[in-house]
Amino acid sequence: MKQMPGIMLALLLAVPAWLLGQAVPLVGGPVFAILLGILLAGWKRPESVESGLRFTGKKVLQLSIVLLGFEMNLHYVLQVGGQSLVIIVATLSAAFLTAWLVGRWLRLPGDTTILIGVGTAICGGSAIAATAPVIGAKTQDVTYSISTIFLFNIVAVFLFPFLGHLLGLGDAGFGMWAGTAINDTSSVVAAGYSYSDAAGSYATIVKLTRTLMIIPITLALGLYQAKKSRQAGEGFSLGRIFPLFVLGFLAASVVSTSGILGETAAHFLGQAGKFCIAVAMAAIGLNTRLRELLKNGLAPILLGLACWAAVAVVSLLCQHMIGLW
Repeated sequence: MKQMPGIMLALLLAVPAWLLGQAVPLVGGPVFAILLGILLAGWKRPESVESGLRFTGKKVLQLSIVLLGFEMNLHYVLQVGGQSLVIIVATLSAAFLTAWLVGRWLRLPGDTTILIGVGTAICGGSAIAATAPVIGAKTQDVTYSISTIFLFNIVAVFLFPFLGHLLGLGDAGFGMWAGTAINDTSSVVAAGYSYSDAAGSYATIVKLTRTLMIIPITLALGLYQAKKSRQAGEGFSLGRIFPLFVLGFLAASVVSTSGILGETAAHFLGQAGKFCIAVAMAAIGLNTRLRELLKNGLAPILLGLACWAAVAVVSLLCQHMIGLW
């Protein structure tokens, strides 16, 4: 298999990155992996690894999303009720509208704008990983987006509990706020449980429900990309309309919910998915040139800040309107 040298190189970086992520969960294995990859991107490597790195950055990334579905229990969706779904839809709309308006104002590439918007709206790095193959995003666009989302994940863990107490949010109110306005699952859990056990439990359920939004969003983006391809004379692509790995995520979620595999096996497969994201991020990092990454300067961070603020404010406004705060 000609891709094996590149896959093994990415795997070699992913193992220490994964271990570092276990030691520092607020940062996480994927972020460490992409950082290690970027640090070694300037190394003169043999040509034989290139096809494997491209394969890992795309196909292993898709596999990771399927495996993540095994940690998704669809019963959680029923537990949080209609209130959280209304707020999730409102925050999704706020994130995408803000990303479109601010992205145009900052003159950022369209793919970067989409990825930061999706990462803020849904579930951080996992949503970016699911969306990137659908829209055919470039390596640097993924790197900009992952880096931006990571920055606001860390800030949120410390800022949200402080603001929650300042605003006088109850456990359910803070759990709803954290679950709908903080990007990454690990950061949601950290912020929620630092507020209270009840807030942490509720925030986790809301966040898992929000993660399911990967499915309709990626399908909608697939439709949009297929339309663009058709208009450009590139032909109709069924795979773009129905990204099979996203349908795989849904199928894995159904299997997990059914209990056929058992909790231990489902957890193992979900963890394997998270490790695969680290492997893919290492490959993406190795194909990222730091000089190109710095060209856009503060623009992606400003976009991430605008999206994050919009989601946080809309979540609180919705809670106020329905009486949770």
